[in-house]
Amino acid sequence: MIIYPAIDMRGGRCVRLTEGRFDKETVFADDPSEMAVKWASLGAEWLHLVDLDGALAGESKNLPAIQKILETIRIPVELGGGIRSMEQIEKLLDLGIARLILGSAAVKNPSLVAEACKNYPGHIACGIDAKNGDVAIEGWGEGSGIGYTELAKRMADVGVDKIIFTDISRDGMLSGVNAEATGELARACGIEIIASGGVASLDDIRRLKPYEKDGVTGCIIGKAIYTGAVDLKVALALAKED
Repeated sequence: MIIYPAIDMRGGRCVRLTEGRFDKETVFADDPSEMAVKWASLGAEWLHLVDLDGALAGESKNLPAIQKILETIRIPVELGGGIRSMEQIEKLLDLGIARLILGSAAVKNPSLVAEACKNYPGHIACGIDAKNGDVAIEGWGEGSGIGYTELAKRMADVGVDKIIFTDISRDGMLSGVNAEATGELARACGIEIIASGGVASLDDIRRLKPYEKDGVTGCIIGKAIYTGAVDLKVALALAKED
């Protein structure tokens, strides 16, 4: 299992939100690249970047911070937040992003996801963020009326090979990852799932490990590594255990 340290960017800074609420923000670093260097130095194999401003605006808003991260570290990064056109996809991949995460586009423009998967196989993932079973879009500000399992199956059908699944009600709450729902989703759609939202301790990684056989191949950790609730180095070692 791969552990993905999360770097959420808003206004060029590294922040964390609680339950995706922009009025519940904590700033952890003025320069996100400092956090990127820290997590890479501890052994992270990947970084998970989120452009929070982009998720609201529908276009990339933290490009200078993203570019600085890419120039500073040598491990691959994935990026989500406001990516809603082929032009943006091409531009970001040209910058050096290894994997792009399409969220709202999966609901509003599935043909874009299909085209991106066809043109850039292996570089496109789908972000499915759910609350009470319903997929949320537009920076988590709107419901979609689509169940997360149904959307995951649709994305598998158009060529997506990875899904980042976030339980919004747990995100930033340190209340524990929803391991059972994540495992069920992997079995239902038949493609790789990266768990996100609510990781509070090493026990959450232990809870996810049995679902590796079902296709849960990664776990994103945000607030817990910033507050010290999880030691990233220990988490990385635990994730590699058989």
